[in-house]
Amino acid sequence: MMTRRQGLIAAGALGAAGLSRGAVAQGAAPMTAPTVRTPVNFQVPPGACDCHTHVFPDPQKFPFWSGRVYTPPIATADDLLALQRALHLDRVVIVQPSVYGTDNAATLDGLRQLGARRARGVAVIGPQTTAQELDRMQEAGIRGIRVNLETGGITDPGRAGQVLEAALAQIQGRPWHLQVYARLPLIEALQDRLSGLPMPVVFDHFAGAQAAAGVEQPGFAAVLTLVRSGRAYVKISGAYRASEAAPDYPQVAPLARALVEANPDRIIWGTDWPHPDSAVLAGRAATDIAAPVPVDDGRVLNLLSDWAPEAAVRQRILVDNPARLYGF
Repeated sequence: MMTRRQGLIAAGALGAAGLSRGAVAQGAAPMTAPTVRTPVNFQVPPGACDCHTHVFPDPQKFPFWSGRVYTPPIATADDLLALQRALHLDRVVIVQPSVYGTDNAATLDGLRQLGARRARGVAVIGPQTTAQELDRMQEAGIRGIRVNLETGGITDPGRAGQVLEAALAQIQGRPWHLQVYARLPLIEALQDRLSGLPMPVVFDHFAGAQAAAGVEQPGFAAVLTLVRSGRAYVKISGAYRASEAAPDYPQVAPLARALVEANPDRIIWGTDWPHPDSAVLAGRAATDIAAPVPVDDGRVLNLLSDWAPEAAVRQRILVDNPARLYGF
């Protein structure tokens, strides 16, 4: 079995050059997406949404944050539109990645290019973010903020609670949600606080669960409780973050099925395109371009028909739940 590190090396030639660069002309033939190597094998319902993507446009126009832990290759809004077309998706959510810190300009530009009918966004804010900026984000299509505890290395519940409280205070009264990327033990420690939030909470990437540890792993029951009660959504996204068993990640299936069974009205799906490798690797500087993790997005979307065999359930995961959460 190919390890994650071997896969990254094998994908090194892809890098930025492996992504399409052509602008989309009105009426032009559908673009292809290099990360979709397997055709979608089930009927994707109209209005289906990819709820977790990023854009990394020209860094000369949108500079990266000096405090980032990795540097991604370029992945533009045109590239993202190619992915949408290849997967037969109509809607998308662009999530602010950690490499820009609290400067949301690249994410907002992606929303502008894709348009209000197709795109919504999730921002990252800080103490310096003003109410006027938040108002402009709302107008641009932002519908929530992301608190990335995982990439930030925050594992202490006390410190994490402080970060969450500060973020909540800034968006209080807005029709937004709080998206959290954290490890299961941290979610478990904050379960009571999260269940009492006055807004929806959304967990990234299987709520940080690791597939090899199964559904009995510590903390996963807390996530299931939050989902079952309707207090939290979970993105069944970024399967490669939960398992190295590409391309079908079989050990992820029990996690996905348990989450769907807990409450199909609180599950959403996403690619995590363009699959940035945010890991801190020996010998790689934060300023070195990190090859994306090699993922076949068509094949991963097809896994959804196994995780949720009923078309009516997939309709909720792909269409109804995102429409409710992001205001499509």
